[in-house]
Amino acid sequence: MLDKLDKRILQELQANGAITNLELADKIGLSPSPCARRVKQLEDAGIIDRQVTLLNASKLDLKLTALIQISMDRHTPDRFEVFERKVKSYPEVIECLLITGQSADYQLKVVVPDMEYYQEFLLNKITRIEGVSDVHSSFMLREVVNSTELPLNHIQYN
Repeated sequence: MLDKLDKRILQELQANGAITNLELADKIGLSPSPCARRVKQLEDAGIIDRQVTLLNASKLDLKLTALIQISMDRHTPDRFEVFERKVKSYPEVIECLLITGQSADYQLKVVVPDMEYYQEFLLNKITRIEGVSDVHSSFMLREVVNSTELPLNHIQYN
C-alpha cells in the first residue's frame, strides 16, 4: 500500500529521474536515509521499473515518426512469437503493442531519419516477417502530448 510520501517520491522521480537522493528528500520533506529506503522499497516492489535517459529524436536527426498497423495472416501463438521476436530486434521500433478493436493485430511506433529510410525499413524488414499480411502506415505531423509520466491521481491512501 502506497502512502502520501511514496506518491510524492514517484511524482518527483517521474519528472526528473536524475534527481539526487538529497534533493528528493528535501522536496518531499524526509531526511536522506529514510528517503533512500523508500525508493529502494519501491524498486524492490517493482513499482519503479527502471530509470532511463530520454533523448531528443530531432537533435539526433530522427525526424520521421511512423505508426504502423500490422495484420497477421494467422492468429497463432507461433506467428505472434516470431513477429514479436523480430520487431524486438529492430532499434527503430520504440513501441510495439498487440491491439484489439481494429482490423490490425499490432501497432508499432517507429522512429527513423527520413522517408527513404522508412521505405527501406518497411520493405526489407517489416514486410519480410513471416505472417505479416497487411501494413498501414501513418506519419506524425506534430507531437501534441509526449509524456512518460504515469498518472498517480487515482492512488488513495489513509
